[in-house]
Amino acid sequence: MANHKSSEKRIRQTATKRAHNRLYHKTTRNAIKALRNTTEKGAAEALLPKVTAMLDKLAKTNIIHKNKAANLKSAAQLHANAL
Repeated sequence: MANHKSSEKRIRQTATKRAHNRLYHKTTRNAIKALRNTTEKGAAEALLPKVTAMLDKLAKTNIIHKNKAANLKSAAQLHANAL
């Protein structure tokens, strides 16, 4: 249990940030899944910039590692090109 005002505030801030990070990470994972399940080239090309932007934002705010973002973007691009 927290013994100081600052530690109570830190607990509240951590909970808020964790909820925010979980929401955006899950949203991005769903977008990647939608892109992977796409079989039409036009739809994949429309989704690709949005997914790339989401991954860049997650990497910039250290929600995911920058190399993981690069690997996911590369796989998404390869999938879109293969269609």
